[in-house]
Amino acid sequence: MSDAVQIPLIAGYNKHGEAMVEQVSALLIDAKRKEFRIEKSPAFVRGLAADDRITYPTDDKAGWELIEHSGNLCIRVFSKLNTDELDQMLTPELELIDGKLDIKSPRILVYTIHVSIGFQKIEDTLNKVLTGFPDTVWYYGNVYNADDGVTPLNWWLDIAASV
Repeated sequence: MSDAVQIPLIAGYNKHGEAMVEQVSALLIDAKRKEFRIEKSPAFVRGLAADDRITYPTDDKAGWELIEHSGNLCIRVFSKLNTDELDQMLTPELELIDGKLDIKSPRILVYTIHVSIGFQKIEDTLNKVLTGFPDTVWYYGNVYNADDGVTPLNWWLDIAASV
């Protein structure tokens, strides 16, 4: 297995139409096919989670193309305050339901958790802890269409049917 590399993925565009890029940790799976496995769920690139497989680079507007969802959800937690105390409270609770912390910074925490745990259980856990942190919000990073932010992608339906 190769070592992780940082690949620049487009997270969006600013008001001037310039690409905003996030360096995402990935493992090269097949150089000839330009196939990578995302190592950690990204903070800003929507539509991806840890262990998803992508082709990079591509001519697509996003610069990458999804090959296969891993079944993992990306959960992004944003705070106006430092996340140290939040991390101490939230991370152990998510670990109890097999979640893992992928990214920690002063204002954001990013977690990966498998969809088989269930949306309700995940949301209940997040909401229970976050009631003590009023300046904090969380979002799924790979559940809704990136264009409108509300249309479910429904990629998990195939996974749920196979369980």
